Amino acid sequence: MNEKEVWKGSVITAPLPPTLVSCGTIYKPNVLTVAWTGILCTRPPVVYISVRPERFSYEIIRQSGDFVINLPTQKLVRAVDLCGVKSGRDCDKFALTGLTAAEASQVSAPIVAECPVNIECKVREVMPLGSHDMFIADVAAVNASKSLLDSKGRLALEKAGLIAYAHGQYFSLGQVLGSFGYSVRKKRKIKG
Repeated sequence: MNEKEVWKGSVITAPLPPTLVSCGTIYKPNVLTVAWTGILCTRPPVVYISVRPERFSYEIIRQSGDFVINLPTQKLVRAVDLCGVKSGRDCDKFALTGLTAAEASQVSAPIVAECPVNIECKVREVMPLGSHDMFIADVAAVNASKSLLDSKGRLALEKAGLIAYAHGQYFSLGQVLGSFGYSVRKKRKIKG
């Protein structure tokens, strides 16, 4: 038996995707690291990010009504960390990290060009929750690196070298353990 210790309620879900959330405009871009993000609905596609109101980017997103969730790779882990500890009040994080702000297709916020996937979001609702407010957003567009598309046009994210965050540390992803539905799939009979 796996013996347990009971703690008081806290947030312990891990790993999480550390994302680079870009906001502002192509002319005055900002970027912050957000690991509290995810999918809320598939039809229509709705996502969320949770941001502390005292963060510099909070007011930019609230006023503009849009942002971009950028999925970073292992090569960008230093930029991800830096964008989580530095404030856009004090520095230009794009210049500091060497990241490139590029024009998005549907929102005023820029995409991070170095990220293989950029999810353009339009804020639907802001929900105050306590230490963080949740920005619920409709997905307006997804930009995917053509180099990650397989011969059938499927996005092969397993080739992107994405990262995960758990309990203060960054991890690389990569080993496939199964695919959706593999546990119930019938084995094919070989015709002989």
